[in-house]
Amino acid sequence: MENRLPIIYLVDSAGVYLPMQDEIFPDKEHFGRIFRNNAMMSSMGIVQIAAVMGSCVAGGAYLPIMSDESLIVNKTGTIFLAGSYLVKAAIGETIDNETLGGALTHTEISGVCDYKTENDQECLETIRDLVGKIGKSEEAGFDRIEALNPLRAAKDIYGLLPSNRAKPYDVREIISCIVDDSKITEYKADYGKTMVCAYARIDGWSVGIVANQREVVKNGKNEMQLGGVIYNDSADKSARFIMNCNQKNIPLVFLTDVTGFMVGSKSEHAGIIKDGAKMVNAMANSVVPKFSIIMGNSYGAGNYAMCGKAYDPRLIVGWPTAEIAVMSGAAAAKTLLQIEVASLKSRGEEITKEKEDEIYNKIKDKYDAQISPYYAASRLWIDAIIDPKETRKLISMGIEMANHKKAEKAYNVGVIQV
Repeated sequence: MENRLPIIYLVDSAGVYLPMQDEIFPDKEHFGRIFRNNAMMSSMGIVQIAAVMGSCVAGGAYLPIMSDESLIVNKTGTIFLAGSYLVKAAIGETIDNETLGGALTHTEISGVCDYKTENDQECLETIRDLVGKIGKSEEAGFDRIEALNPLRAAKDIYGLLPSNRAKPYDVREIISCIVDDSKITEYKADYGKTMVCAYARIDGWSVGIVANQREVVKNGKNEMQLGGVIYNDSADKSARFIMNCNQKNIPLVFLTDVTGFMVGSKSEHAGIIKDGAKMVNAMANSVVPKFSIIMGNSYGAGNYAMCGKAYDPRLIVGWPTAEIAVMSGAAAAKTLLQIEVASLKSRGEEITKEKEDEIYNKIKDKYDAQISPYYAASRLWIDAIIDPKETRKLISMGIEMANHKKAEKAYNVGVIQV
């Protein structure tokens, strides 16, 4: 629906799983929403083709027939509101499933299905034939020229992200493995250095890149690590860059390795909340498609500012090195340990070092399990875990997908504190 893409359903559904009906049947986003979406997508002109490749019963029978066209595999596919056992129990009729709702019945008698195929292979080939004849859709107008390969090999990414999450690195080196000709036009390069904002091309597509930076910056004789934290100036720069990309109809790519916004009196007095809110507002109201690649940390409000799941990225994926949580396991454990220890002491309990370690490790182990990209992917917080060297390919595919739909409104950020 978001990208106006044709949908192919390969259907084999027994309908509602009865033991869990209260969890999947009555609520707004439950089972009935599928059919509502079928109808809404049809009205939007989104092509839907369904192949009945197994037994489709009750609620599972409606989806293929609410599609534009349906195929059914002979001797394998069946469609009916109730199978032969329930028919026998309900009205006393004795009939086999094939006669009740098989391919022959639905293509020659009821007219429910449009195409009868003899096997799965023929079914899939017929789908390809149907899709191949769909007319060209309106495009969003994202700019694309002939692609150039990066000057660096994609596999070089493997050696660029440090295994030690506290160690600095230059995110521009990772970008050089992803973008055409390894070339970027960096926006405000010497300002807000914990964020890299840059125009580039990926597989020919024009993109705006917003990336967290964990570089060591020299300040006279001193070195300061700006690791994965968003400062006031970085947030301000990013907000302005995001607005520019919307003004120019350029898709946004977020490369995330962030621990959050800077804390402490200096940042608070400088209005970090105001500047952070400005970045979140600019990103949240974006009308160009957004693509989020979580490379490393994605913690707290940093997850929000870098277009986490709640902000409708067209695709959001993680590298195997990704971590998604309100904070790291160690930070959460230290924070919650202090609270737990204070609570126990207030009740007059004596806390030994061994007891403290036990509480700490229990909290950290739980967080470490929940912070994993596999934990996130299994709950659809991210769409997939990808091989880092597939990043360029995924972004290109995503923009091509998003190019099927123009923005439905003009870019407007509402009220922003400056």
